[in-house]
Amino acid sequence: MTEAKLAEHSAAIIKSLGQVIVGKDHVLKQMLMGILTDGHILIEDYPGLAKTLMAHSFAQVMDIQFSRIQFTPDLLPGDITGSNIFNQKSAQFEFLRGPLFANLVLADEINRATPKTQSALLEAMQEQQITVEGKRFLLAPPFIVIATQNPIEFEGTYPLPEAQLDRFIMKIGIGYPSMAQEIEILDKRRERKSDVAVLRSVVDGPTLSEMQKCLEEIYVGPEVGRYMVELVQATRGNYQVQVGASPRGSLALFKLSRANAALEGRDFVTPEDVKAVCRIALSHRIILKPEFWVRGIKETGVIDEILDKVPTPKPVEKG
Repeated sequence: MTEAKLAEHSAAIIKSLGQVIVGKDHVLKQMLMGILTDGHILIEDYPGLAKTLMAHSFAQVMDIQFSRIQFTPDLLPGDITGSNIFNQKSAQFEFLRGPLFANLVLADEINRATPKTQSALLEAMQEQQITVEGKRFLLAPPFIVIATQNPIEFEGTYPLPEAQLDRFIMKIGIGYPSMAQEIEILDKRRERKSDVAVLRSVVDGPTLSEMQKCLEEIYVGPEVGRYMVELVQATRGNYQVQVGASPRGSLALFKLSRANAALEGRDFVTPEDVKAVCRIALSHRIILKPEFWVRGIKETGVIDEILDKVPTPKPVEKG
């Protein structure tokens, strides 16, 4: 697949999603970049902002298998991985697959599950496999987790450990719609005469896999690669940061910058691509010092400060 075809498919996906998701093309683009990099996505925002609808709509337009898991404190690892069930007819145990056996899994309110259940999800996210009673089961590619969490309710929740946060290639928010956009939401609901939005597929699973492979042909020059590493290194030396981003942060910048360039129809990455994805790639990978956290300093603000301080290299096109 060529870069031009990748950009064409991507534009068609965003356009199709725009039929039901109003005024959030920038968020849809960010999510599509995460999917193209075969990464996992964490969405943190208030209830009612179409997080579930977005995830389900992506699965529809890409014609891939979708499952939704509502995370609760009593959810057990076997509830998401599956478990061995005794078949009385055959007098044997049979493995009954859980909802993790899908291409796109929505982990709704992920921080409400216990650490034990979160660890089962972590294995699937990192290794693309699950282990039940010592036996491994591979998850068919693509395997993408879109997780959500509510930023205002903390009672009865289990904050995600840093090791798990680091597995998400990006953390994004959605934001409230404007008045005009909210009116358009009502208009679209009136037109379709149903709460359920059904979208036609724009690509299929094999095409999505080809789109993902095409990213490997996007050129990243040495100076741009060095710029990515300098940004990540700067998070470790910032006076407001207690723990900086790991090398996974550099890899996230590398992958997402390629995806951003591809969606723009280019076969090479520029420093502007790196800047465009820096906040969503790094903000969840740093831990602020307590004295700055209590003052209301945001991780995204620290990333913006780093972007201002680290010199921007000149872009170099693919040779």
